[in-house]
Amino acid sequence: MRVFTGPDDLQSNVGTEIGVSDWLTVDQERIDQFAEATGDHQWIHVDVERAKAESPFGGPIAHGYLTLSLLVPLQKTVFRVDGTKMGVNYGLDKARFPAPVPAGSRIRSRIELVDATPVEGGIQVKFRHTIEQEGAAKPACVVESIARYYF
Repeated sequence: MRVFTGPDDLQSNVGTEIGVSDWLTVDQERIDQFAEATGDHQWIHVDVERAKAESPFGGPIAHGYLTLSLLVPLQKTVFRVDGTKMGVNYGLDKARFPAPVPAGSRIRSRIELVDATPVEGGIQVKFRHTIEQEGAAKPACVVESIARYYF
């Protein structure tokens, strides 16, 4: 677990890979729960039999936005920022989904600290997440997440 102690520590680590998360299984139950929570019940995600028969992926796949939503639990296994009053998600840049995440796959995030810029009361930090799928040649997702930490 990487621990950042404040804005200066974050700024001094710009351009470095800060770690790789633990593996997380994206099972059909999680996909179904995401579909229920978001109202996105497209058959390629939730109709197992149809996805096996008709999908070019050979079975159901996770929603791209489900993969994005897993950034938080994945990054919690990699780092934390101590001494903050609060941290907030500020947005995303350059989100891409080069490969699908089949139900039952294991994913992890390789995280690089891309930028750290002071803002009033804190610091804005950009991380590049490369979401790797176990055994796959291409990443499932590459995205830059932006967070603000207030001290």
